[in-house]
Amino acid sequence: MAKVLNSWAEIVGAEIADHCVPAGFDEGTLRLTAESTAWATQLRLLQSQILAKIASEIGDGIVLKISIYGPQGPSWKKGAWHVAGRGPRDTYG
Repeated sequence: MAKVLNSWAEIVGAEIADHCVPAGFDEGTLRLTAESTAWATQLRLLQSQILAKIASEIGDGIVLKISIYGPQGPSWKKGAWHVAGRGPRDTYG
């Protein structure tokens, strides 16, 4: 897995590496984080090609699946305390 993380740009190419990063690896599943939802969709379409490139570089059977996530949305939580409910929208109107 260290080889995938260290040579990510060489494995998938500079264009794809500029828009996503490997975020983790667990039991054969590589987790990728894309910079936008559009790139997350594009990576899902290229998933089989990325798996083939990884298999040719580091060996077959190490990375079995790719999970692709988009960027995280904003959090409305402020501070350590949180009240369950709809959040800031429940006081409008």
